[in-house]
Amino acid sequence: MNEVYITLLQTMDATLRMATPLILAAMAGLFSERSGIVNIALEGKMLGAAFASASIAYVTGDAWIGLLAGIAIAVALSLLHGLASITYRGDQIISGLAINMLMSGFTMVIATAIFKMGGRTPSLSGDARFTSVELPFVDIIGHIPILGSLYRELISGHTPLVYIAVLSVPVVWWLLFKTRFGLHLRATGENAHAVDTAGISVIHMRYMAMILCGILVGIAGAYIGTAQNAGFNRDMTAGQGYMALAALIFGKWRPKTILLGCLLFGVLDALSVRLQGVELPLLGTLPVPLIQGLPYLLTIILLAGFIGKAIPPKGVGIPFVKER
Repeated sequence: MNEVYITLLQTMDATLRMATPLILAAMAGLFSERSGIVNIALEGKMLGAAFASASIAYVTGDAWIGLLAGIAIAVALSLLHGLASITYRGDQIISGLAINMLMSGFTMVIATAIFKMGGRTPSLSGDARFTSVELPFVDIIGHIPILGSLYRELISGHTPLVYIAVLSVPVVWWLLFKTRFGLHLRATGENAHAVDTAGISVIHMRYMAMILCGILVGIAGAYIGTAQNAGFNRDMTAGQGYMALAALIFGKWRPKTILLGCLLFGVLDALSVRLQGVELPLLGTLPVPLIQGLPYLLTIILLAGFIGKAIPPKGVGIPFVKER
């Protein structure tokens, strides 16, 4: 029984680690979509942040400086997305896809030019990457039956960015649903003209949403480049931006249910690692590509709307044109 419990805790621990970039990216997308901007560019912003954080962390030897670099690039890309979608009222999906394609090629070209390693950065070590931290009193609490294992295996032993991701959910919920700023932001995504009539700048609110989006998705990219992996590889986000978007839709644009969607993706990722080479009753050993494809299959199912109907903010995707 104890062995089964420990295995369960380890699976939950892996789920949380796998879900961390999805949680951060989904919370980032929540800000922009609640303001009325479709954010299909989460993938490209996360990839750009992963490259910037890994590169700067390697050069400076400091993961925290790498994190700041990742956030800066993601915010810059968010402002570029805002320029195209808010100021020039371009198609939000096309501009988002353009950012995704730009980052897919640009990161590889720059990495090849700088590091001469075929689109990769050198491996990070020491202070150049985020490592797990042990929470206080692990030695004392860890010996308590059940509770100690829970504290030692699941709660303690994560990188700082995992704890930031977990804390981001209640913070985003409070900011969106318990503050005047959040009320204005949500109203902007529902009825921009009513907000404008009330004397609130729609342009300002949407740019603020894009900046907050950039900060969170920048942390997500930095986690991938400097914590989950020890460096940057070509297209290393591997569709996680789209998975975050699927979790956002599945969660009906609410932080608590979005978190559940991200954890669902996380558990599939964790199981895809554990099930490789394992012989299952009746099924035998499943092909590795089939196991690895489960999170992407779930993405298609969620985006196709098979699991409940999701109604987005009424003004999402609609450019704002001020009435004269």
